[in-house]
Amino acid sequence: MLFVLLILLNLSSCKNMINEDVYPLDFYTQYSQFYLTDGADEDSDGDLWTDTAFYQRMASDKGFLAVGTECYGPVKGRLEIKNDGSNIGNLDEYDHVVEGKIDIETGILQVQDCPTSSVVQEVELPSGLYSVRVYSKGLTTVEGDEGDDFYRIVIWPAMNNDKKVNVLKQYTP
Repeated sequence: MLFVLLILLNLSSCKNMINEDVYPLDFYTQYSQFYLTDGADEDSDGDLWTDTAFYQRMASDKGFLAVGTECYGPVKGRLEIKNDGSNIGNLDEYDHVVEGKIDIETGILQVQDCPTSSVVQEVELPSGLYSVRVYSKGLTTVEGDEGDDFYRIVIWPAMNNDKKVNVLKQYTP
């Protein structure tokens, strides 16, 4: 009887889990930025790129994160969906690491280019608030519009409602 109860408890805790997965990113964007959105057909409410947001390389709005890139055009990276924020890597190999939050109300997370907001990747997620950490490396390789910069984006369900953008490692060119 105890064995059956343990199995039922384990199954009930699994229903809130998300499918962990990794999605390669390789797309063209402009204006040194791309977007993470909740899949709603809406843009940001205004000019997100304050001096602080520009320095942090992340600007946020409801259901919308803008990620600053070093290059003007080609973006290479990967999107990782996780169940939690543990064991997601150290900061040593990266030039810049920033973390924010995004509300996913539609159940769809989209990666979009700038300025056309074309969807370059789409992932189904349970509705809720998610933490987003962007690891940037190879920033010093960018000359002109291109380089070997790389962006690792890790997303997991948020543990708190604090939507402040936090820089964990600052890149200063």
